[in-house]
Amino acid sequence: MARVLITGITGFTGHYVAQALYARGHDVIGMVRYGDQAAVTEGISYIFGELADLSSLRKLINEARPDRVIHLAAISFVAHGDANAVYQANLIGTLNLLQILAEGPWGREGVLLASSANVYGAQGGELSELSVPMPANHYGVSKLAMEHVARIMGNVLPIIVARPFNYTGVGQSSKFIIPKLIDHAQRGATEIELGIIDVARDFSDVRTVAECYARLLDCPAAVGQTFNICSGDSLSLREVIALIEEQAGLRFNVCTNPALLRDGEIMDLYGCRARLDAAIGPIAMPDFRETLRWMLEY
Repeated sequence: MARVLITGITGFTGHYVAQALYARGHDVIGMVRYGDQAAVTEGISYIFGELADLSSLRKLINEARPDRVIHLAAISFVAHGDANAVYQANLIGTLNLLQILAEGPWGREGVLLASSANVYGAQGGELSELSVPMPANHYGVSKLAMEHVARIMGNVLPIIVARPFNYTGVGQSSKFIIPKLIDHAQRGATEIELGIIDVARDFSDVRTVAECYARLLDCPAAVGQTFNICSGDSLSLREVIALIEEQAGLRFNVCTNPALLRDGEIMDLYGCRARLDAAIGPIAMPDFRETLRWMLEY
């Protein structure tokens, strides 16, 4: 059993990662920003600190004494309007964390950094970890810059980089497309504005993503490597809409909003999971219908 610190535990993904780690017998400590609220969860302890404040962060790390760290704290909404805030959270916050860890004996069993498949940018088809990163927005650039910092710090710390593709589940903000659809279906609101609905993306269940993170952190051979976290298949938004309509017993009237259209939109992309499977073994993934049913019935 290891002591594992999770940054960003109050975010969408953090709750599920904490559950996955606790189920594997780890002692889980969640980092909470001052002023944030953390739901009390069995087996999870919480500690307050700020990634932007080095003295606060140093105090937190020395109190938590983590053997391992999963760094989730970030601005994860691609369309976030404040580029400076994106770089401060995703790049500088990560740099601060790694620098403080490098000062002492903590995190020496593994540090998993959650990057993003957005580093691949506007590329279609199957994307492997060997695909050349070409980020097309500030979010993707901030994550790729974070990966470069990780490579520098990898001489001192046992770092694992995860690149999750699209994933969803209960608790995700309705700013994201699938929770937006689910919210409309739950309210019986059939009028909805969307962009192009024939685009196909690689969608996973957040619980599967959390399990992948937990397994990677338990895998010494994963250190120093980068992994796609993905299903390995693509599903079009039109198909997702049809699945929700079938389960909710309604029919959406989809209106195209020009403001939601993107120039140069890639119509189909998905991740290659061969490296992930080789490291942690095959992992059971729920049929995406089950993920949607879980979200609709919650």
